[in-house]
Amino acid sequence: MNDQKKYVRGVLLCLAATLSWGAMFPLMDVTLKYIDPFTFTCLRYGIAGLIFVVVLRAREGVAGLRLKGERVGLAWLFGTAGFAGFQFLVFFGQDLIGEQGALIASIMMATMPMMGFLVNWVLRKVVPPKWSFAFIGLSFVGVILVVTKGDVAALFNTPQNYGADALLLFAALCWVIYTSGATYFPSWSPIKYTTVTTVLGLGSAVVVTAVLLATGAVAVPTGHAVVTILPELAYMSLIAGFGGVLAWNIGNRNLGPLNGVLFMDVVPITAFTISALTGVIPAGMQVVGALFTASALVLNNLYLRRRAAAAAPAPAAVPAAAASAPAGRSPAGQSAGVGR
Repeated sequence: MNDQKKYVRGVLLCLAATLSWGAMFPLMDVTLKYIDPFTFTCLRYGIAGLIFVVVLRAREGVAGLRLKGERVGLAWLFGTAGFAGFQFLVFFGQDLIGEQGALIASIMMATMPMMGFLVNWVLRKVVPPKWSFAFIGLSFVGVILVVTKGDVAALFNTPQNYGADALLLFAALCWVIYTSGATYFPSWSPIKYTTVTTVLGLGSAVVVTAVLLATGAVAVPTGHAVVTILPELAYMSLIAGFGGVLAWNIGNRNLGPLNGVLFMDVVPITAFTISALTGVIPAGMQVVGALFTASALVLNNLYLRRRAAAAAPAPAAVPAAAASAPAGRSPAGQSAGVGR
């Protein structure tokens, strides 16, 4: 596959992934009326995880399923962050917020690229460029405008919302940690990393959910509730779960994180559009906040591109004598062949 086809494929895959993720937040508004986010997560990734295993087995054979000698503990940690931490916290936080939950949760997800700089700073001691700090600040200003609808004083007047907002931010951080974890397994294909971490993370999710159900902290869903949310479950497990996650991992492998990161802005745009069509209209300042966060992502990407281009070494200059010498001869008249 040539570079142009690889680039186009990466763009299409990242776009498909973020479109599918943007749609899941409005769908969860309906789902959370019937079932808790913990049980739903187990059902969702139980289905997606099984498909991942089948696909990995078909593509890489039995060897793809072997983990002997691999850093299983580290894979479990990243899988738990992504498929237990993120999934539990983002939808639990959305549920606590209520009607505006889908909008606020989706815009919180757009902070992931900026959080990535901070995680890279902590894990790899790579200090973000100075202007990136400014764009990180602009991104969070946008988040504050979305959360408060422009009434910043509400941050201090409504402390009951602090917990839900903090859950959403921590959920975004969990997904950033999970995504960064792929760099610790460079020999694994995207499908293997996704499969192994999904299965291991699902194990953590099942244990936590079992404890919540056994202690009565969460009500056991009825059979009627499960049947009612089957359409949403099908979308969340097959489209957003299996298809979205795999498309994102492969797309970023093709594009690289510098290009792929821009597509995270598609998530809130999609969620805002679907929410508006279903009657949940974002306030004017929420739209402004979303634009602030989108601008931060775009400006940071452009800044990093220019910085990388400026740091790239210039092509070596060809001496005039060498340029004018006959083919196969050096400027001194000696043969340019090997062994001379």
